[in-house]
Amino acid sequence: MSEQNRYFRRERMTILGDVEAASFLPWIERHAAKLGLAQAICVAGPDRIELDVAGPTELIDMMEMGCSLGPIDVWVEAIRRTPIDNESS
Repeated sequence: MSEQNRYFRRERMTILGDVEAASFLPWIERHAAKLGLAQAICVAGPDRIELDVAGPTELIDMMEMGCSLGPIDVWVEAIRRTPIDNESS
């Protein structure tokens, strides 16, 4: 396993709270891009957003912190992170 792949993770991030503001999804996409993370929104509702993120653990930690502080028009109550297992080849 290469040094780069050892620190590359895939996680499902579930953001709970009052997150239905139209500005939040584009904000998440921009924040992930600034951090160099791959991301895909899986579920988006008024009280829950689920997204898959991939990248170095430290940058995923930064993404979580950014989302918890988020834009002013959302209220994040909790963020849950679940590892996504890589399929063995």
